[in-house]
Amino acid sequence: MTQNIVDDTMSATEARRAATARWWRDAVIYQVYVRSFADSDGDGIGDLAGVRARLPHLVELGVDAVWLTPFYTSPMADFGYDVADYRDVDPIFGSLEDARALVREAHERGLRVIVDVVPNHTSDRHAWFQAALAAGPGSPERARYIFRDGRGEDGSLPPNDWESVFGGPAWTRLPCGQWYLHLFAPEQPDLDWRNPEVHAEFEDVLRFWLDLGVDGFRVDVAHGMVKADGLPDVGFADQVTMLGRTLLPYFDQDGVHEIHRSWRRLLDSYEGDRIAVAEAWAPTPERLALYVRSDEMHQAFNFHYLTVDWDARAKREVIEESLRTSAQVGAPTTWVLSNHDVKRHVTRYGDGEVGVRRARAAALLMLALPGSAYIYQGEELGLAEVQDLPEEFLMDPQRARDPESGRDGCRVPLPWSGDAPPFGFGPGGSWLPMPPHWAGLTVERQAGDPESMLSLYRAALRIRREHPALGDGTLRWLVGPPGTLIFSREAPPAAGGGDGATGERRLLTCAVNLGDRTVRVPPYGRALLASGPIRPDGECVVLPPDTAVWCEVIGTGDGDGNR
Repeated sequence: MTQNIVDDTMSATEARRAATARWWRDAVIYQVYVRSFADSDGDGIGDLAGVRARLPHLVELGVDAVWLTPFYTSPMADFGYDVADYRDVDPIFGSLEDARALVREAHERGLRVIVDVVPNHTSDRHAWFQAALAAGPGSPERARYIFRDGRGEDGSLPPNDWESVFGGPAWTRLPCGQWYLHLFAPEQPDLDWRNPEVHAEFEDVLRFWLDLGVDGFRVDVAHGMVKADGLPDVGFADQVTMLGRTLLPYFDQDGVHEIHRSWRRLLDSYEGDRIAVAEAWAPTPERLALYVRSDEMHQAFNFHYLTVDWDARAKREVIEESLRTSAQVGAPTTWVLSNHDVKRHVTRYGDGEVGVRRARAAALLMLALPGSAYIYQGEELGLAEVQDLPEEFLMDPQRARDPESGRDGCRVPLPWSGDAPPFGFGPGGSWLPMPPHWAGLTVERQAGDPESMLSLYRAALRIRREHPALGDGTLRWLVGPPGTLIFSREAPPAAGGGDGATGERRLLTCAVNLGDRTVRVPPYGRALLASGPIRPDGECVVLPPDTAVWCEVIGTGDGDGNR
């Protein structure tokens, strides 16, 4: 039995969701990498009009919100994360009117819109940095950034030993002799958040986009805005690496939290429950939880879950730790499998048929967990990392540190329709070449296949939206065979999950086999959805390796398959 979708008799809980003001606690948020989503004008680069034209796909998929990567004016040294003007749209992506139209139509279709804000650094083409270069050492213009004299007799050595995330020293020397700090590319000079002008500028930037109608911000490098006092050498003795990204010791300074508190106060002053999401690479779940205290950010990306291996014990440990630490501060936990900065999880989970099978099971596991989930564009199609791109197309500055860490392969444009590249991406070509074999993975092809990855995601998101046990809340672990994860979710009585007089309960159980052997598990009620073939065997269900199933019990039982 594959993808046995729940029938139309399931009771809807739209009233419960509408009555819940804190939509972000269990929202499913879809990440659009604007450059690679859909192209409207034939230049081979995705744009805001292209996103707007494809909003029906997101509505049919069943997500709650869309997060847009930077579309601001930029020289594109880091594909938009080097911002030259925070209050305008780069011409390759459209215009401010395109942004307004996109937000307006998304809202009309029931989708919220989250945009990126990049506060750690600007572009070196930003008016502020250009003024700093012209003004010279000691000027108020340079005080907005982190300029320092060099070390050594002639100042020819960098001010400290800090390294860039993209490789090499985090300092670049200017003809005047001073050095400026850039924790990423040299074209991305770091701002000095000790300067009140920087605070005031970004408060105004946030207000600009909030007034335009956006529902929140994904805060880039939320852990890096404040630097350690005195900019001391670090020696690089205690480094943590996650998916090739080094968590440098000078990140995650406590001073960032006061900035986030001030932004939370600003967001709370607007109607409509506007939110902030931290991109914070913290070394532990405990440190990550600090970013989502009740007076700070609403959510933080759970990179500890993203990076965990395909292993039952390891996944359970991360799930339990994530739920425990977020509960301590009253925040929802987030779950994410891929994004625009890491290899796609189909590839990380083994690639090929094994990777796809595991990705299908991983989707049901993630969407059954308590909290909010993020979907990176293309994962609903089962896209793998494109690993054989021609050298002339590889432009990611991160490759300077390590050629294997380049992010181009997860940013290849989406295949929408047709039998040959660019598969309906736009009327022209595509800025990165698309593999010919993606003809079988287009939205058009998968929409007509009930066994496809797209059909699985649509079914899972429909059930998640309608079933009162899913979304925000808690879980209860159940005992299962080695190599499995099994837990139940119970709907609260107020959400239609129980009747105080009859004691009727409504539970959903998720069972996932992450091992390499077929196992038999209790039926846990009626099967709603499975990631792959399952079958009954007496009083049990046969669950093959790398397979997940959702089952429902409605009754007075204990959640272990008994009524």
